[in-house]
Amino acid sequence: MSQPQPQPYYLRGNAFAVRMNSVIGWLARHGVSLLGTAELSVRGRKSEQMQRIPVNPHTHEGAQYLVSARGHSQWVRNMRAAGGGELRVGRRNRTFTAVEIADDEQKMLIVRAYLERWGWEVNQYFKGITAKSTDAELLAACPDHPVFRITVQD
Repeated sequence: MSQPQPQPYYLRGNAFAVRMNSVIGWLARHGVSLLGTAELSVRGRKSEQMQRIPVNPHTHEGAQYLVSARGHSQWVRNMRAAGGGELRVGRRNRTFTAVEIADDEQKMLIVRAYLERWGWEVNQYFKGITAKSTDAELLAACPDHPVFRITVQD
């Protein structure tokens, strides 16, 4: 008899977080980026409608990434199905393709750099993991936080 598979980590936002995401997304749509935030649009895998959420695009060693602090969220599942999306700040809309990064040392370095930049905002979603955690602790946390390398289309 097979054992049930554990559900992937996902921390659903509370009412305050949902409201804040709405405000931050609205600001990005209207040209106001808070410390580099943008609005992500990705096609829903079931609805086929564009789903929008604010994100913190992260640049590491010249490449750009999206890190899911909350885990295997709906935007992550949609990104896996769609293979890309759009980032918007005001009238500037950048279409991109996305490739998910494997849970390895490269991903660990990206997550560490992401936490150095955005930890003040997202540490609460990493279950005690911070930019100062050991390599082993960060590697252990990597499966809970999908990372996509994005390539903007010209």
